[in-house]
Amino acid sequence: MTSQNYPWPALPSGADPAWLPPAPERGSLRLKLAGVGPLIDTVRAELAELTGAGAGQLVDGTAEADVVFTTADRADELASGDLAGFDVESAEGLSQEGFAVLRQAGRVAVVGGSDRGLLYGYHHWRRQLRNGTAADGPEAEIHAPATAIRMLNHWDNMAVHPVMGQVERGYSGGSLFYADGALREDLTRVHHYARLLASTGINRVALNNVNVGPLEATLLTERLGDVVRLAEIFRAQGIAVHLSVNFSSPMLLGGLPSADPADPDVAQWWSRTADAIYAEIPDFGGFLVKADSEGQPGPYRYGRDHAEGANMLARAVAPHGGLVFWRAFVYNHQQDWRDRSTDRARAAFDHFVPLDGGFDENVILQVKYGPMDFQVREPVSPVIGAMPGTRLAAEFQVTQEYTGQQKHACYLAPLWSQVLGFDFEGEDVGGGESRRVSGLVDAVVAVSNVGADEHWCGHPFAQANLFAFGRLAWDPALAPEDILREWVQSTYDDVELRDVVVELLRDSWQTYEDYTAPLGVGWMVRPGQHYGPDVDGYEYTPWGTYHFADREGIGVDRTVATGTGFTGQYPLPWAARYEQLDSCPDELLLFFHHVPYTHRLGSGETVIQHIYDTHFAGVERVEEMVAAWETVRHRAPAPVAQRVSERFAEQLRSAVEWRDQLTTYFSRKSGVADEHGRHIHP
Repeated sequence: MTSQNYPWPALPSGADPAWLPPAPERGSLRLKLAGVGPLIDTVRAELAELTGAGAGQLVDGTAEADVVFTTADRADELASGDLAGFDVESAEGLSQEGFAVLRQAGRVAVVGGSDRGLLYGYHHWRRQLRNGTAADGPEAEIHAPATAIRMLNHWDNMAVHPVMGQVERGYSGGSLFYADGALREDLTRVHHYARLLASTGINRVALNNVNVGPLEATLLTERLGDVVRLAEIFRAQGIAVHLSVNFSSPMLLGGLPSADPADPDVAQWWSRTADAIYAEIPDFGGFLVKADSEGQPGPYRYGRDHAEGANMLARAVAPHGGLVFWRAFVYNHQQDWRDRSTDRARAAFDHFVPLDGGFDENVILQVKYGPMDFQVREPVSPVIGAMPGTRLAAEFQVTQEYTGQQKHACYLAPLWSQVLGFDFEGEDVGGGESRRVSGLVDAVVAVSNVGADEHWCGHPFAQANLFAFGRLAWDPALAPEDILREWVQSTYDDVELRDVVVELLRDSWQTYEDYTAPLGVGWMVRPGQHYGPDVDGYEYTPWGTYHFADREGIGVDRTVATGTGFTGQYPLPWAARYEQLDSCPDELLLFFHHVPYTHRLGSGETVIQHIYDTHFAGVERVEEMVAAWETVRHRAPAPVAQRVSERFAEQLRSAVEWRDQLTTYFSRKSGVADEHGRHIHP
């Protein structure tokens, strides 16, 4: 295995350094690194860049240092020298990815459980250096990731897809990896992207779209060399690479007549293919699979179940320590809208829960955090609480498919924090960490929002979501606002700019929800592109994405008593809470119940008045955001200032359109006037 030589190539002119500017602070710190290993070399390169930009100097030998970076296996050896006086015993028992920050008389020691842990510890110290707290705090801080697998999925195509573009559901330009049907010649930005991910704790990436086309399928075989090049870059940051694979690859690439997982020839083809991959990439992470979903092939074609399909692939990579991530996003996308008994929300549970205990140990079932499709508000998927015999991953979307497509400022960490903290035994019972989502999953995964755009994420503020995902995957107990402050402190120099950006983003998810689909009903977006309002756009389609608004009321009856029975997929107390109108949370009311427009929420408002009030309030808040930004835009770097102003102009235009369409639609449907007499278009 090899890694790219360091120091890495300079970031191209015009590309945003994001939250890793060349030097977080200028100063005269004396920094020392003690240790050997591949990621020690990466830490050394990070320190060289830091000191080269004026943050201090690297010292060695017997020279005294202000900050020492080392690994736990060297701690005893250094206890009478560089680590003299530090509480070295507190660093005993660190996990491989864990680290300790020790302080003593103004000096700091960062001790990693391994070279990987030291890399994470370095970035933690760097954030503290940026916000002025590196030398402050307790004598010993101990950190370790809550979840072992923290992964980003790229939905990148090698060539431009005629419908989905080069990056499916991507809003940040083309692919960072591919151009014109091939791997990019210049991968400079990939080096920096890998650094950004490692700095937040991400340790795996999938390199291509889950909807695997014929060209992308060849990454397994004839284009494996492209994967080798990317693996070398990511390896230097402690990140393993994965490939999304087409279940029919034995037919597409191997010339076999079928891809039946029970066919020994099929299993042997996958084993030979895996052997060839691991011969070139010994630390290859494994496969990511979308099967029997939205037209993708899978085991159902051969009368096999998903456990049989997943296990066949898992056994191909198992001798090499590889994993198979098998997506649970399986549902009927040819639903009859007239049939109210069929419910897309039920699908993942109905398909997969009966298979609990049937998956091999190196299969991880990747479950979307909600039962539908990354909506601005959904209940937590009941699948996560119902499969104790299966390894699970919770899947999120950093890319803003349904939350403004990086044209709208929408900070998603509060949403993800709520999901990861959801307790399947109920807040009143307090099941503890073991029954929270964060305690039930082996992996936290998200679809990336990164592309070739000079700001990485389309909207400069969408970088906050990429940063926050990594930080929450590492520690789901972190407060979203604290993460937001970490990001702005790491990214921007001006204190007033930092404060305003925090104010703009802190409640922006709630603001987006206010002016879009109400009370958990979801969707109401333009079909296909999923941007902008179209209240009935999906209402009579086969996709199972309905709101059932009529002249009397709105919402989907998912109760056991009179509806689809979806509430019964939850354990108590949630099954009972969601089943009953008087205990169902207001923010999810229309997801679980069809109610009259005059139904009163827990707040005392009627449903129709809530729709009016939130949509007017949402637009007013966006107007305030635009005005606040204009007061500080001159404090931001010029390219950031221009891009953010452009995006805010579009967000305001779009928010007004959402408000006007939804208030008019429901005024017409309900015949109920706004209590405040505001102008609603007839």
